[in-house]
Formats: sequence, structure tokens, C-alpha cells
Amino acid sequence: MLRIVLFLVLIALAGAGAAWVADQPGDVVLTWGGFRASPSIPVFVLCLGIFAVLIVLLWSILTVIWRAPGRMRRRRHEKRHARGRHAITHGLLAIGHGDTALARRHAEAARRHAPNDPLALLLHAQSAQLDGNRDAAQRAFRAMAEREDTRLLGLRGLFIEAQRADDAVGAVMIAEEAIKLSPSSTWASHAVLGFRCARGDWSGALAILDSNLSAGLIDKQGYRRQRGVLLTARALELETMDRDVARESVMEAVKLAPTLVPAAVLAAKFESEAHQVRRAMKLVEAAWLVNPHPDLADAYAHVKLGDAARQRLQRIETLAAKTPADKAGHVEGQLAIARAAIDASEFARARKVLAPYVNDPTQRVALLMAELERTEHGDGGRARAWTLRAVRARHDPAWTADGYVSERWRPVSPVTGRLDAFQWQTPVASLPSDKSTTIESSAFEEAMLAAPPPKRVTVANDAPAEPAVIAPIATPAPAPAAQDNAPPAVEEEPGVTPAEPVEPVPEAAESSPLAATPVFRARADLGKPIQAPIQAIIPIVRAPDDPGIDDDGPSDEFTEQIGTPKAQAGGWRGFWSRWGA
Repeated sequence: MLRIVLFLVLIALAGAGAAWVADQPGDVVLTWGGFRASPSIPVFVLCLGIFAVLIVLLWSILTVIWRAPGRMRRRRHEKRHARGRHAITHGLLAIGHGDTALARRHAEAARRHAPNDPLALLLHAQSAQLDGNRDAAQRAFRAMAEREDTRLLGLRGLFIEAQRADDAVGAVMIAEEAIKLSPSSTWASHAVLGFRCARGDWSGALAILDSNLSAGLIDKQGYRRQRGVLLTARALELETMDRDVARESVMEAVKLAPTLVPAAVLAAKFESEAHQVRRAMKLVEAAWLVNPHPDLADAYAHVKLGDAARQRLQRIETLAAKTPADKAGHVEGQLAIARAAIDASEFARARKVLAPYVNDPTQRVALLMAELERTEHGDGGRARAWTLRAVRARHDPAWTADGYVSERWRPVSPVTGRLDAFQWQTPVASLPSDKSTTIESSAFEEAMLAAPPPKRVTVANDAPAEPAVIAPIATPAPAPAAQDNAPPAVEEEPGVTPAEPVEPVPEAAESSPLAATPVFRARADLGKPIQAPIQAIIPIVRAPDDPGIDDDGPSDEFTEQIGTPKAQAGGWRGFWSRWGA
């Protein structure tokens, strides 16, 4: 609307101007050499306007002619650029759906039509990667790294190629170059951090972590946790070399990450050695409430050096009571109680704690039951049955990161290099598809576990001692004497080897160190007295009333084949006597 009004205003002004010029009297005289003209003012203005229009038209024609070559070049360039963009677009689409031949063809077209386009270089590098031509891919990425606008992209591609070639040193050098250009580069900082952690350069790793915080790649909470992980790793490495630095590092780590299990365990150990028992217990309890772990239970049990096994059991029961029963960590508390109860010879307590888990045991439960059977009863059969069940039992939680299971905690995942990747959890491969599925026992396990435990034999001693446990020994019954002065005969039983009577042991032998060694000894703390000896019956080849083989000569066909006893024990003489020489 405004334009229409403006147009009408301009027409009105033009009409008013033309009317004003038409009303002006007089003539205009033009003299040029012998030429003389005297038009009126309106005619002169009209001729002047026509001349101006002709000048403008002539200038426009000359301008078009002058600019025609440049326009033709630009148009040709635009066509090539459009063809290059078309090739780049369809080439990236071909790479997306994995068409190697089509991607390579579009990459060649893009390189012809748009050789300086960064996307053309990227398409060429990715098509070479898809085709498996690493040399061409590296050349393309090097060309990108030499350009100012694609330098980081080229370094990123070279880093990936170095990783594929297992060139760790080259990959880290490229990542360090990239982090110099752009400190906020996530992949470069991640790679350099992982490499420095793998090399044990904890100071360099902490510097990279500080740089990540300054660049905004990590928040404050994540920074505190990861710094605690790095300090814990440094403390674990320096624990035996520089205990002062290790103590300082782990104390800072436990302040930054109080729920980190290795930090809490090591800090509690240092506090315990410094006789700060209450402070060490608080450190362990803070980590236990969030993440119950066997190492925490062990550290809590030995937080006070020199305690007896029963005192450690009481302390573990106090720690386990702090865990709510509805949490998964309740199992760790019960297993810790069972472990301490076995060490304290509280076998009934250990069986009571393990009873809810024996129907579907994990490996640790089965091994604890095997140790309990061996320690309490000396029953090797039941212990072997539980050990066999432990081989096929479900896995217990372990330190797991990216599918990798480690026996100990590590600060960095060996698979991806991710910091603080290890978590205390059950490996995925060991999780049953059906939670109600239980492990079926074999016939051997059922037979051994159904058998009654062996009898307990208690031997009196001057000092209080724990009862020794032995397997029952069959005692041979004496047979009627053949003569008045003959020794009593031993009745042979099927499957039992006859034995000679055992002579009484003299008092001097009973007091010897060898006689003081029991057949089976229960696991106990140092300082408990050793049990009295238990004499075993020594089996012999034949009974006392057996006259044996007659030494005068062979009495039957069997002795004729094997020879007389004299021939058997006579060396070369016996050899020749057996063969009739």
C-alpha cells in the first residue's frame, strides 16, 4: 500500500513538473560551429530526457558486453559446484547404506567437480575407508590436516587410522597435536587422558582433567569423582614406594569420592596403621552403605590390629547390620559374617548365615561351604562336592567394565580407555535367562552331601584344644587263638585289609614333636594349642596266623611259575633258579 501511494506521488510530481515546464516562455539557443538551433524550453527538456535515456541504454549495453566473459566463467563454476554438491550428497548417502562402488564413483565425480570442497575430501576419505584402502584414506586425511578449515577433521581421521593400525604412539601424538589446536576437543582429551593413565602418568592425567574442567567438557561433580579415581590409582601405585605421597593422595581422594571402594579401603588401612580406629571405621561405613564390597568388610574386620577372630566376627556383624535387608548388598554382609565365623571356628553361626543361599549358591557361597565342611568335619568328600558345585555355580559380582572382568579395580577401562568405568556388578554372561532357574546337582554331589558327617573324636590334653576330626577306622575283631602261645588272629572282612596289632607307644614317643601332630587340624588362629596324636592301624600283607609260603620248595603250580621266596630275593641266583639254570 505504501509503495502504491509513493508511486502515485511520484507521478503527480512528474506531471506537475511537466506542466510547469510547458508554461515557461522563451527559447534555448544552441550554437556549435556553423550549427545554430533555438528550440523552446519544453522541446529542449524533452530532447534532453531522450538523450539521457540513450546514454543509459548505451552504457548498459557496453557493461553487458564487458562483463559477459566473467559471467560465463561464474556460470560454468556454479554448474560444476552444483554437480560436485550433487555428487557429495549422493556419495554420503551411498556410504550410509554401504554401497562401496557407488560411493567410490561419486567420490571421483566430487573430486573432479569440487576438488577444493572439504566435503569432497571427506567423501573421498570415507569411501576409501569403506573400500578398505587405508593408504588412500590416510592421504585424504593428510590433505585435510594441511588445510586451515579442516585441520581438526583431518587429525581426527588420522587418529582413527592409527588406532586401526594398532599404532598407539602415533595415535597419542595426533591426539596431543589436536588438543593443542583445540583444548575443548572431546575425543583428543579422552585419548590423551586414557594414554597417560595407561602409562601411569597420573600428574599428566590430572592436568588433562583440569583442562577439561576449564574447557567445560566436564561438570564439577564429575570432575571431583574422576579426580578421586586418579588420586586413588596414584596412591595404590605408590603404596609400597612412597607411603607419604600415597597417604596424601588417598586422603584427598576419599574426600572427593567417599563412596569409591578402593579409596575407602586404602584410607582405612592408613588410618588403622596410625591408630585412628574410629576414623577408619567411619570411612569404611560411608562406602559400605552405598556399595557393599568384600574388601570393605575385610578392612573393617582388621581395622584394629591384633584383635582375635571372635572380635573380628563381632565387628563384621555390626557392619552387616547397617545394610538394609531389602538392598542387594545384604548378601555381601551375610557372606562377610560367614567368612569371619569360619575364621573364629563358629561353625554353627556360619551354617546359619549360609543356609538361605545353599539351594541356589553362587561360587563364593559354594566355596565357603566347602571350606566349612573341610574345617569343621575334615570331610573331604563333601568339600569336593561343594567345590564341584562352585565350578558350575552362578558368578558373584566382580569388577566389570565394557564387558571386561578384572580381578582387581582399575582406574581406566582397557577396552575403551574410559575413566572410572569399572563397577562392582555381576557379569552379564553369568546372568540366567530365568531367575527361577537353579543349578541341578550331579549324582556325586547328592551322594556326598547326603552322607552323614564323620564322627568327631576328642582327645584330652593338658591344654584346652579343639576336637580333632578323623574318619572312622574299622577295628578288626580278634579270631580264636589256634595255640595257647600264638598271637590272636584277625578276622578278614570283605574290603578290609588285615592288620597287625600295634605295639604300645612309649611315653617318650608320645611327648615327641612328631607325635604331637594331628591327622586333621581345624583352621584356627595362631597361638591355639596343638592336639594330641591319634595312632593309626598300620595294615600288613597277611594276618599273623598265616604261615605264608613254604620256604622248602614250590607247593603248587603258582609257586612253580613264580619261584620260591629265596629265588625271588636272590638277585642273579634267584633269576637262574627261576629259570632252572
